[in-house]
Amino acid sequence: MKLSETYLQRFQALHPVLIDLSLGRVQALLAKLGDPQNRLPCVFHVAGTNGKGSTIAFLRAMLEAEGKVVHVFTSPHLVSFHERIRLGAAGGGRLVSEEQLVAAFEHVERVNAGDPITFFEITTAAAFHLFASHPADAVLVEVGLGGAFDATNVFAKPAAAILTPVSMDHREHLGDTVEKIAATKAGIFKRGAAAIIAPQEEVASAVLQRAAERAGARPLVVGGQDFSVYEEHGRLVYQDGDGLIDLPPPRLAGRHQHTNAATAIAAIRAVFGPLFPVAAIEKGLQTAEWPARLQRLTGRLGAQAPREAEIWLDGGHNEDGARALASAMAEIEERSPRPLVVVCGLMARKDAVAILEPFRGLAQEFYAVDIADATLARPAGELAALARGMGLTAATAGDVAQTLRFLASRDWPRPPRILIMGSLYLAGEVLKADGSLPR
Repeated sequence: MKLSETYLQRFQALHPVLIDLSLGRVQALLAKLGDPQNRLPCVFHVAGTNGKGSTIAFLRAMLEAEGKVVHVFTSPHLVSFHERIRLGAAGGGRLVSEEQLVAAFEHVERVNAGDPITFFEITTAAAFHLFASHPADAVLVEVGLGGAFDATNVFAKPAAAILTPVSMDHREHLGDTVEKIAATKAGIFKRGAAAIIAPQEEVASAVLQRAAERAGARPLVVGGQDFSVYEEHGRLVYQDGDGLIDLPPPRLAGRHQHTNAATAIAAIRAVFGPLFPVAAIEKGLQTAEWPARLQRLTGRLGAQAPREAEIWLDGGHNEDGARALASAMAEIEERSPRPLVVVCGLMARKDAVAILEPFRGLAQEFYAVDIADATLARPAGELAALARGMGLTAATAGDVAQTLRFLASRDWPRPPRILIMGSLYLAGEVLKADGSLPR
């Protein structure tokens, strides 16, 4: 076991409640650390239901293409906690090293002195301490859950607060309507800081705009009103009040990534102005990486799958994410027809019927799998039964590797397209098995 993992285990015991949204504990610890969050440059604070990580990936790639040093804090991780903290450097940042992480954990644990604090709060404080100790040009911070009372919401005036698409998720913590969820997430807007709202459902957009205006956020940049994006002749066209930009399509697959890319561009232009180099935006679109978001796997799992099969991985685990994923797979199918096989594992609290609904009529076969590292996962047999009840051809065939071997044992008139989807816990297992570790 890595030394950092022993610290993480101890942090789990500092507060008995897994999720307890408030700011008092983390603000007290940050004050004892000298308020590192107030010493960070040009913070982009990102909240939303879907697209947060991808939007941050585009932001980082574009800013680094312009030669900027960029720190990044995201959650959750897929394989290793180190993925949550990226320290910027000239020429491109790197995931925090074990030595750096242990030193930061040792410091925050000593300063906290055993006071009650959640796992996410103390690790967020460690990230901000690390960022303040390493010079950078920009810091990208993803909200953990919600917005107003999330442990990351401690910036007096970020450069920009960004709201990616808001939809139903985490009802038990954020509310049972899109309006309530949007209002909670809008808590990251700050007076005098740019507010960028991605294209949204009308009801969510209205709530977010009112909240940004009440907060005194400036400028307020609204997707669908102040900026838009569309495809033309295989190119991506971004448009705002300063004109059109003709761009290459993003490296990240799926039409939903056009929205995420456009939101990142809008944020950069709101902060740095319309003269931010188009060449850096172009390069960022073509180099952005974000694991387990419609990621094509080409590692070890391919040897267990049917010959010449395509294997895709996506961690979409809510209704809107599933709809975007199914739409992307339908686009791929239109360009290159193959039988689609869906392999899925979900947490028990997720609305499995709503998540699987977009794949009716699209997936030829469906296989449910258990998630080894998740105690609150939905049993594979139960998930398969739900899928059959919806009219899907569904079964279980063991874990992901066993399912791939079962598929490989059959004759296929055309090599299948295999989509592994669902929980991020499952995505982490698959990346490890494939040897495609996040970097």
